[in-house]
Amino acid sequence: MLRFNFKHREVNSSNRLGKKKSNTMEETKSNTMEEKRSNKLSIGVVVLKTASIFPSKPAPVRQSLPLSHLDSDLIFDIPFSTLRLYASSPSTADPADVIAMALPAALDFYHPLAASLQRCPSGIRLEVGPTPVGVFFIRAASPLTLAEVWAQRDSPLLRGLVPSVLPDHRALVHPVALQVTTLACGGFALGMYVQHALCDGAGATQFLSTVAGFARGAGPPTVVPIWERADLLGPRTPAKVEVPFRDVLGFDSEVASSGPYAVANARTDGPFIREFFDVNEARLNGFRNKLAEEAAMSFTTFQALSAFIWRARIEASEYSNDEVVKLVYSMNIGKLLKPALPAGYWGNVCVPVYVQLTVGELLKQPLWKTAKLIKMSKDNVTDEYVRSYIDFQELHYADGITAGTRVSAFTDWRHLGHSNIDFGWGGPVNVMPLSWKLLGSLEPCFFLPNGTNEVEKQNNFRMLISLPEKDMKRFKACVEKGLAVAYSPLCMETKALTIADSAL
Repeated sequence: MLRFNFKHREVNSSNRLGKKKSNTMEETKSNTMEEKRSNKLSIGVVVLKTASIFPSKPAPVRQSLPLSHLDSDLIFDIPFSTLRLYASSPSTADPADVIAMALPAALDFYHPLAASLQRCPSGIRLEVGPTPVGVFFIRAASPLTLAEVWAQRDSPLLRGLVPSVLPDHRALVHPVALQVTTLACGGFALGMYVQHALCDGAGATQFLSTVAGFARGAGPPTVVPIWERADLLGPRTPAKVEVPFRDVLGFDSEVASSGPYAVANARTDGPFIREFFDVNEARLNGFRNKLAEEAAMSFTTFQALSAFIWRARIEASEYSNDEVVKLVYSMNIGKLLKPALPAGYWGNVCVPVYVQLTVGELLKQPLWKTAKLIKMSKDNVTDEYVRSYIDFQELHYADGITAGTRVSAFTDWRHLGHSNIDFGWGGPVNVMPLSWKLLGSLEPCFFLPNGTNEVEKQNNFRMLISLPEKDMKRFKACVEKGLAVAYSPLCMETKALTIADSAL
């Protein structure tokens, strides 16, 4: 039977007289260890020094730079935080020193990251300002080891390993910040926040890979980064929309004034909770093969699992059957355009792609039909789709474009090149987001690369799923029921590691 294995900790309550002394000694020792652990956790992270780091050379031209219409999409008008964890190495170098010394040379290729963001003269869209402000850089230390940090990924501790997101006006002044936290074991954590309008995950990875190249002494990037945002992904003249986006997108004056995430948060009941789910490659293949047999067509891992998770999530919500729900995912369009985007382009290169059904349709139809809809939606993304989406943004940006609040978002981080971010300690052993606003939704599902240790390599990847706290228990029950009824090979098993955080 295909099932989730929700692991729990068993407590042995037996009290044997013959082992009373031994148990007392073990209990004392355990309490001492727990006290030490609690003390370390209470210390958490100590900030040692902060600075602003600038490019080593002045910008070629000091002027405002326009963003593309994908960059300035309201769903990207947010800061996004990520955390990368690195193991120790024989090197005695301080990783904060190594990264700080490499940053100026890397920023010579990414001058806009060292500038502020500002509103255009129209007061609506963002643009890069002409004044250099530098990248805000934080040096910190923690008494915890890498293993202890990872064991605490269900706690607020992780928030201390990334730069604090500033209020809106200050976040635009400093749109990029990095924090290097050295750990007691010799490893370190690299936290980053960046305004999503500047770049997406691929662009941020490209930048950090450039920093890493200079840190290792590899020199400049082989592919030179380019800007050209408005020229490559700007609207046509005149703007024209040849794709029926109004079928899935509407307008909301509150979204226009407050943004999609503030509106979604105000209309959502209760705090959110996040959980990791490990996915086993061999068992996953059985799941996909079963779908392919029923549908007489093949599905990617992303298509099959997104369909499954979406249905379980909606069943858990207990919405009425006539309500319309939507799945949205981001699709890289760099090579779909005619001509394709240059290899050095590092702006936002993804468009949102939607699938919508009524609750009744989603829950009643076979799972393979939902996977087929996701597959077909990908096939519909063409050069004209992208150009029409850009023109739709041009014509209706001020109207508050929105997909509504019944939206489940999915994104795939497995192939972003995280392993290339090697500062001399090897690639990161773990990568995870610490932001939960994605594609206009507060309910993202991230497909994440797995860790690099031998145990975690046995699993292909992990998912991080965000849901309202009131729905998570029902979601797990729906997963159990759906797997047991429809499929025999085990696909996933979950770890009871939860990130409860109502601050969005």
